[in-house]
Amino acid sequence: MDLVTMNLLVNFLLIILPLFLLQTIYLLRYVYRFKEIKGWVFAIFPVISVLLCMLFPVAFDTHFLWDLRGIPFILGALYGGYKLGFSLLALILFVRYPMGGDGFYVILITYTLLLILLIFLSRSFLKMSLKKKVTFSSAIILILTILTMYLASQIFTLSMAITTQIEYIVINVLGMVMITVLWEVIRTNFDVLQKLMKADKLEIVSHLAASISHEVRNPLTVSRGFMQLSALESVSSHMKNKYIETAIQELDRAAEIINDYLMFAKPALEKNEKLSVLEEVHHSVNVITPLANMNNVKISVTELNCEKHMILGDAKKFQQCIINILKNGIESMSNGGQLRINISCTNNSIDIGIRDQGKGMSEEQINRLGEPYFTTKEKGTGLGMMVSFSIIKGMNGIINVSSEQGKGTSFTIKLPAS
Repeated sequence: MDLVTMNLLVNFLLIILPLFLLQTIYLLRYVYRFKEIKGWVFAIFPVISVLLCMLFPVAFDTHFLWDLRGIPFILGALYGGYKLGFSLLALILFVRYPMGGDGFYVILITYTLLLILLIFLSRSFLKMSLKKKVTFSSAIILILTILTMYLASQIFTLSMAITTQIEYIVINVLGMVMITVLWEVIRTNFDVLQKLMKADKLEIVSHLAASISHEVRNPLTVSRGFMQLSALESVSSHMKNKYIETAIQELDRAAEIINDYLMFAKPALEKNEKLSVLEEVHHSVNVITPLANMNNVKISVTELNCEKHMILGDAKKFQQCIINILKNGIESMSNGGQLRINISCTNNSIDIGIRDQGKGMSEEQINRLGEPYFTTKEKGTGLGMMVSFSIIKGMNGIINVSSEQGKGTSFTIKLPAS
């Protein structure tokens, strides 16, 4: 393999590299549920590919530098339209001009004419089948390569060996075929990931609908029954008051369930203010202590350098999040035990660790934790943890969970310091 062919193959690898980078971004978005990727991210492939190709060209003489920039330029203009096409042309001319030589004018003529053609053909290209796209893009790169070599030889009297010309044409055409197919495969993967994310959302919606139907209907049915009983003339005044009180309690329970769903659907905090981590945690512990005493559970709190550390959020919702996790820990220890809370603070972050000595969870249960209508308790709804995850997400924090069956579960809440 001669040096020219080797350098052109290096160019080809430099074109592939940004494609895999783009696919990695989409995979990370799916795994970590990043926000929707903006349209400009698609420009990563052609822009970086063009730039890398031009930084590592093949020099046939002192005036002419050759590379495979035509491949990402053509695909960028066809898939991205006129805006990306003009941006790529400007980038090519901007990088090529300081290099000097007559080759700049060959590029100026051929790529400008080509861009005009590609702009008109872009919409039709997007509607083509894969086979037609490969054929069309290969024909375009073939024409561009032959035209460029013709101008170089006729106008600027550049002489190239016939074998070198054939190598350059073959690598360009085969490169275009492979990159087009690879790009279409990656686009298909993007579509599949998008459908998977939509399927996840639809599954959550179906769970929410089932939860609302099941959980709200029960207290409403109970309330209706007690209201009917209180309307009977044979019922004493004392029992009527008791029935009405029970009906009101059930209505309050239904309202609480609906409120939990609303907080999950709308995790943005209503009232952002600076909160003392220690004060909020101690307040939550005081609220839950009676339940802990009833279940023979002892709660201990240790902190490290957190006296003056603050977080940004809504006090009531943050307390609710802590209380939900503490309540789950207490209820998991049917025979009593110890619930440990460790708070550690640095300049940038605050970690709140909550560990119980309960029955623990399996890996599958941990992965599903925070999903609507998933719970490890017989009479649970999964709303408590669902809301807790939603609240912490609204505070730009994360919840990490580790557990060992028979030994207990550990929750670690990581929040940015204010």
